[in-house]
Amino acid sequence: MNANMDIKRRYRTIWISDLHLGTRGCKADDLLDFLRHTESETLYLVGDIIDGWRLRKSWYWPQSHNDVVQKVLRKARKGTRVLFIPGNHDEFARDYHGMLLGDIQVAVTAVHRTADGRQLLILHGDAFDGVVAHARWLAHLGDGAYTMALALNHWFNLARRALGFPYWSLSAYLKHKVKNAVQYIANFEETMADEARRHGVDGVVCGHIHHAEMRVLDGVLYCNDGDWVESCTALVEDFDGRLEILHWHDRDKFSTATASPMMADGSVPEGA
Repeated sequence: MNANMDIKRRYRTIWISDLHLGTRGCKADDLLDFLRHTESETLYLVGDIIDGWRLRKSWYWPQSHNDVVQKVLRKARKGTRVLFIPGNHDEFARDYHGMLLGDIQVAVTAVHRTADGRQLLILHGDAFDGVVAHARWLAHLGDGAYTMALALNHWFNLARRALGFPYWSLSAYLKHKVKNAVQYIANFEETMADEARRHGVDGVVCGHIHHAEMRVLDGVLYCNDGDWVESCTALVEDFDGRLEILHWHDRDKFSTATASPMMADGSVPEGA
């Protein structure tokens, strides 16, 4: 591992979502490595942290998943402000809005103020997905197909690793190549930006669609922190308010940054 990874990366804020603990697709070891090598003043868990849908069908909870939960709880006990924004897969936690689970705050939505003064709406995003909101049976059917794709992806990447090739995501490739999937992502992004405008804030941070992205849509900053079943990504804020997406699969290449940080107007600072 790169020597730089021996030093903890410190941020003002970290956002992660779509861990799907309780499924075989969860990259719990990568996630635990990320949590061990990063620190932040605030940690947002932006939904689908525990996959209640899958656990209701069959129980799967290895020690590595328990280790992730314990690590997050330990961070909260040691002073990290941890906010849990439930998603559709862990919607049971929405009943605890405004309460503390251990030292973790639960809220359906939140507003975050960056170091440079921007206000960002934080929510999972499933409420703005027409399939989830209006055809739950179809969402569950799609979840089964997605689980199968992740299983195929796992064995495919074992073979790639044995041959010396880097990680490659089958489902992410299909999302980008299938026209309807590309349009779905674009529609979701626009809908989330519209919701930010409705709240009168500067931007939005969400998860749900497992597609990490950071872009400005008609003056609104759209950020999606991705997932931990395929891409192993997180959104982070430094102490100047700059945002970037970390791709933890590429952690051996890290020096001081893995993506271009974004300023308030959507531009990349000089020298980044």
